[in-house]
Amino acid sequence: MVKEVGIGAGIGVLIILALKGFNILPVIFFGFLVFFLWQMLSPSLSISSQTGIKEGNKKIPHVKFDDIGGQETAKNELIEALNFVKNLDRIKYMGIRPIKGILLSGPPGTGKTMLAKASARYTDSVFKATSGSEFIEMYAGLGAKRVRQLFKEARQSAKKYGKSSAIVFIDEIDVVGGKRGQVTSHLEYDQTLNQLLVEMDGLSVDDEVQILVMATTNRIDILDPALLRPGRFDRIVQVDLPAKEGRLSILKIHTSNKPLAEEVNLEQIARETFGFSGAHLENLTNEAAIMAMRGNEDQIHQKHFLEAIDKVIMGEKLDRRPGKEELKRIAVHETGHALVGEKFCPGSVSAITITSRGKALGYVRHNPRDDMYLQTRDYIEKQIGISIAGAIAEDILLNDRSTGATNDFKKAVKLANKMVASGMTDLGVVEESTVPKQLLHEERTKIFKKVEKKVRNIINNNKEIMEKITRKLVEEERFSGDELRRLLNN
Repeated sequence: MVKEVGIGAGIGVLIILALKGFNILPVIFFGFLVFFLWQMLSPSLSISSQTGIKEGNKKIPHVKFDDIGGQETAKNELIEALNFVKNLDRIKYMGIRPIKGILLSGPPGTGKTMLAKASARYTDSVFKATSGSEFIEMYAGLGAKRVRQLFKEARQSAKKYGKSSAIVFIDEIDVVGGKRGQVTSHLEYDQTLNQLLVEMDGLSVDDEVQILVMATTNRIDILDPALLRPGRFDRIVQVDLPAKEGRLSILKIHTSNKPLAEEVNLEQIARETFGFSGAHLENLTNEAAIMAMRGNEDQIHQKHFLEAIDKVIMGEKLDRRPGKEELKRIAVHETGHALVGEKFCPGSVSAITITSRGKALGYVRHNPRDDMYLQTRDYIEKQIGISIAGAIAEDILLNDRSTGATNDFKKAVKLANKMVASGMTDLGVVEESTVPKQLLHEERTKIFKKVEKKVRNIINNNKEIMEKITRKLVEEERFSGDELRRLLNN
């Protein structure tokens, strides 16, 4: 109000001076110069408010919970907490302290920011968003000032748009929420965190505007304990990588605006993308559409999705092509992985390729029939066998080994160490770090010899199939898991 009165008075004075014959051009120029310098030097908080509905609720994002797939558990937990914001009169009557903060924790690309936006839409709240990095600068006290300004602007925006609640969203809060005392040369981090704690402590159920703080992190282990105690971030919602059903729902969302061919099997794609986040799956559907357009096709086919999976995992195809002898060795190596993988885990091999991608000269894509979260001794031994199968195939069919198995051996050693740490060996229950190196080496060697014997038997009994697949790989660079299973069944 004061600002508007001042501007009006200034314009009035300029009009009176002009009527009296004064030259007001220098005054106008000087005024614009002062205003420009003030805007440039003012340390105001730059908050990236998310764009929302153009008419009416301008500060409320478009995203709804229905637009987010694969996170049913996280959505249900969020909705339960958000109902406290929606039913304010009821929680006052019951004497319930309002939830002040919700922390979304999980790997990158799992939809944490989208969940925060959907929360604002669900509660009809103004959405003020910023990131942890925007608070910190070299000037002492500036971060704390920006925290105060953030909460102040959230309240003002809610009043402006006639809303009774606002969500303050801080992305990557670990930048300012790390454990205090770790950065001894720069107390700006601690001061900023202290101000955030003070602001959250001041939130009350009797406030004119109810403010809910939401934040995201994928490093919850480094956050200060004061942030995580009840009364600050009351709810910690784990946003994990989606399971198979979740991946299927995400694929359906991201392919709803794309022309799919009839043979496209989204359930198979969901099964073959174990470990993919929502961001990976969105990128997968986008890459499949790009490949279809590149081939001048009007529809996206299953082959485009399978090719896109390889690209998302391994990277783009490389122009380099190894020589004939080296190509044959790569084919033998990858066929060894695939054959033993199929014998140990029937139906798990999706494709074998010797096309160079990223740093890999060849690649076998294994897909579990179901997502696994616990691993048995038998399962780990089979994974060790699949890892060393490439080197053993080279040894049997080519009478020599190569450096191509280096990463395979590193993986096998890690798996053997996991067996020791999990009490799956003759050592019993031990602390891996306290086991003498020689004893650990002997135990790993025992595991490798046992597994290698099984792998050698499989490859020796299937030499003809190995050679047939190798020849076809050298000619066509790709061999499907279905073709491999047909050969083994015959």
